[in-house]
Amino acid sequence: MRTISVELGDRRYPILIEAGLIDRAAEALRPLARGRPMAIVTDSHLRSHLAKLQGSLDAAGIASEALVLPPGEASKSWAVLAQVCDWLMARGIERSDHVLALGGGVMGDLIGFACAILKRGCPFVQIPTTLLAQVDSSVGGKTAINTAAGKNLIGAFHQPAMVLIDPAVLDTLPPRELAAGYAEVVKYGLIDDADFFGWCEANGAGLLAGDAAAREQAIAHSVAAKARIVAADEHETNGTRALLNLGHTFGHALEAEAGFDGSLIHGEAVAAGIALAFRFSVARGLCPPADAERVSAHFRAVGLPDGLAAAGISASGARLVDHMRHDKKMAAGTLPFLLARGIGRTYLDRSVDLDEVAVFLDREPR
Repeated sequence: MRTISVELGDRRYPILIEAGLIDRAAEALRPLARGRPMAIVTDSHLRSHLAKLQGSLDAAGIASEALVLPPGEASKSWAVLAQVCDWLMARGIERSDHVLALGGGVMGDLIGFACAILKRGCPFVQIPTTLLAQVDSSVGGKTAINTAAGKNLIGAFHQPAMVLIDPAVLDTLPPRELAAGYAEVVKYGLIDDADFFGWCEANGAGLLAGDAAAREQAIAHSVAAKARIVAADEHETNGTRALLNLGHTFGHALEAEAGFDGSLIHGEAVAAGIALAFRFSVARGLCPPADAERVSAHFRAVGLPDGLAAAGISASGARLVDHMRHDKKMAAGTLPFLLARGIGRTYLDRSVDLDEVAVFLDREPR
């Protein structure tokens, strides 16, 4: 088992990585049991994983109860948030009880936010079942729901007590979801680790095809990178953690335009957003064109979109920029952008004019 720690003082927590971990989850969760049934929240696509988790708990003499929700971004809503909170309160949840969040980024974001606000905060455990959640969203404590104005606009920072990552569950993940999660793996190489991007170019196709060793290596490397960044800037105040948003400002605008209807899922939007960020950096004279093309070529090679046309977005630059104006990072009318001076050389730029972004987007192929 690999163990990586997120160093946050007295809120330090472990990330455990091992194939088959869900089948043995009770070993890690036993210290958190308090004599009452443990609450599990998951979605209907994950009943087989839920059965394994509850089977492990049952074998250890730990009772559990589960709430099974509809899958997909539509569950990150006020209505489903209320449903989760009401269900937990009906079971007499106390502030020291740990809730188990079993699922991908949607479940982690939703359940984490419910735990952040329930009785002013109760602990939870992330058990991510998608590559995207395993390498990114399960670590770091960002929790949220979506609104009509945009993605993740209502939320809170609420760190998990523990993260249990079982790479074996990726064997049951649909190929599209697996590829979408891979976009977040690539991101870590593009931020500040050019050698890791090179590793992705050499191993990404194998990872997606089922190479278990490559998957575990990608997860461990990504999680360690995120743990380091979160420890340095937990609440995104000094600019370090903002680097994790590479591609997300463009990507969230694409998701909002797509209407969160499943036609463009988060990781796909991030891939397109990263490629756009690199090309925008080229347009500003910051990044070598060859580096931007290398990024786009890698996304194309693994079946991910590398721009508006591939993402199925035909909206004007002005419309996409209107979505960006709702971004939660907007401050004093200015939206910071993650731009690149090259692969592994991402930086935060607070001087970007959104009109310039609209012009750039209008020049992108539809």
